This record gives sequence, structure tokens and C-alpha cells, in this order.
Amino acid sequence: MAPKFGMAPQMEARFARGDLECEQTGVSLQRLAPSERGPFGHRHGEQEEIYVVVAGSGRMKAGDDIVDLRTWDAIRVAPETIRAFEAGPDGLELLAFGAPTTDNRDAELLHGWWSD
Repeated sequence: MAPKFGMAPQMEARFARGDLECEQTGVSLQRLAPSERGPFGHRHGEQEEIYVVVAGSGRMKAGDDIVDLRTWDAIRVAPETIRAFEAGPDGLELLAFGAPTTDNRDAELLHGWWSD
């Protein structure tokens, strides 16, 4: 999806719910290049998400909190909490789990939300 929206090669996002024929859950693989920050924050109206770091390290901004992340850390984010990721020097690769029923209709993208 990242190339479609002009975010490659800094970001990669692959969504598997359709290929897996998911009915009640969704999963995506997301990668950020070393020392890159995601171009936007986002939040949901109804969907909570769980993120699991499978490689690399970085940080996540969730609301007003910034959390350091390393491989195998897992974090749950409430729907209304704005979140964004930043990769460390070794990049950041994570799995995101959520409910597919919204088809992202409840997602709000906030460009420039996490700025220095």
C-alpha cells in the first residue's frame, strides 16, 4: 500500500485480511526504514489495535506518551488514541492486529501530528 500513496521506500505496509478471508480480525505487516518516522498519526472511532514488534527497534507516540520499542514488545492501543511510529537505526518491522469490519471507515489520518 505504501507505494500507492507515495510513502515508499521509507515505509512498507501489507494487509492480509482479504487474502486470509478474515471475518472478525485483520492483520498487517508494516516496515519503516532506519531512522524514519511515519508520515502521519492515526486513530479509529471503534477499532482497537495491537502492535507486535517483530524486528528492529524504535519509538511509538500514543497520545502524549512516547514509548521505546524493541523486538517482541507488544502494545495495545485504544481506538481514540492517536498513534504513530518512528524507526530506530536498525529499522522497525511490526505486525498490527485489529478488526476488519470497519474497512478503515473509522480511521482518521493526521498528517504532521508527531513533529519535533
